[in-house]
Amino acid sequence: MNARTLVACTAIVLAAPIAGAAAQTQFRSLSIDEAVVEALAHNPSLMAQRATVAVADAAVVTAGLRPNPVLTGDVDSLDLLGTGFSELNNAGPPQAAVRVDVPIERGHKRALRSEVAQYGRQLTDAQVSDAARRLKLDVTLACIDVLEAKARLALAQDNLQTLGRLVDLNDRRVSTGAIAPLEVTRSRVAMLQYRASVRTAELALAQARLKLIPLLGVGPGEAPVDVDDRLSLAGETPAPNLGDLQASARTARPDLRAGRIDQSRTQADLRLQVAQATVDYTVGAEVRRQQGVAGRGNMLGFFVSVPLPLFNRNQGEIARAQAEQRRSGLALTAIESDVGAEVASAFEEFQSSRQLVAEIERDLLQPANDARAGTTYTYQAGATSLLDVLDAQRAFNDTMDNYYAAQAAYRRAHARLTLVAGDEVIR
Repeated sequence: MNARTLVACTAIVLAAPIAGAAAQTQFRSLSIDEAVVEALAHNPSLMAQRATVAVADAAVVTAGLRPNPVLTGDVDSLDLLGTGFSELNNAGPPQAAVRVDVPIERGHKRALRSEVAQYGRQLTDAQVSDAARRLKLDVTLACIDVLEAKARLALAQDNLQTLGRLVDLNDRRVSTGAIAPLEVTRSRVAMLQYRASVRTAELALAQARLKLIPLLGVGPGEAPVDVDDRLSLAGETPAPNLGDLQASARTARPDLRAGRIDQSRTQADLRLQVAQATVDYTVGAEVRRQQGVAGRGNMLGFFVSVPLPLFNRNQGEIARAQAEQRRSGLALTAIESDVGAEVASAFEEFQSSRQLVAEIERDLLQPANDARAGTTYTYQAGATSLLDVLDAQRAFNDTMDNYYAAQAAYRRAHARLTLVAGDEVIR
């Protein structure tokens, strides 16, 4: 067995398990929009984030509750020695009492607690919306990776088929004595190189599909997911201007809304902590019954309890709330200052990648395809060399590879611009 045959057999043996596994796998095809919808419904991390909404709802209920009254029962001054109440036992008389104490909150504490809890609920909603927004980007980018890998695989397979036809042509020409056997060997080596490119592209596609599994929340027994969509943004409308995008980001982005809600929440918390320094009253009433030697007696009593704020006036919590208010203000300022820069940067990336795709489509695609077809035809007529054919094939492969990379970069730039703008850029 010569070296050429050994190389070909080795490549076929190594490729067979991968090709067989890919052929046997049954995929469930989704578009990018369908994948995003499925991720929003089944992503485990987002589901855990949504569970915090129930926690915030419980906090709202707790904040609106009034303090419970306190019921006290009392029996005292009982006859311990069993001698009765006489000159030998001067204790007593025995008494039984029932007392009710009702705390009275002052300073509108309950209303302020409810306000803080409501802001916490709104903050949780905004955080869940922001998590969903970021998940949409992650799913979209993962789907674009799959589409790019599929395009590269199709390109590699097309190159392999083109070189395969060239090898078949050279085999026939060798049998007629038109070319030397070395020409067939060189064309076969070139074909085997593209066969390795096919295997690499298949591996990249498998890895891109696997990235979607945790994002979509696909279970172990479910069919794996494939993406069936366009890599290009076909039928797009002109993008809005930068000013509109920045204005949209300032109103639509949930992380910015969360920053504003958090600032309002810290202000309400400061008011609550100041109100906590106001002392509360406890008002009580008691009914007492005595069983004396000479007879029985009933008594009624009223009580008022007021703590003396000599040491604890809630100074620590007030200072904490003030620090939290300053922190939230600085954080909101930082987010607002970053929004404009993020949108501008994403917009420049979007415009640059968009222009690159347009330039490749206008200047390179047709010439590269014509050069490959023309050189192959000329080679079949015997008017050019194999090196010219391989150079034209390589130029076509590089052009298409750059084109698919530019299309994917354009889709990613569009997805990132949508993320930072908080709304769809191209509908």
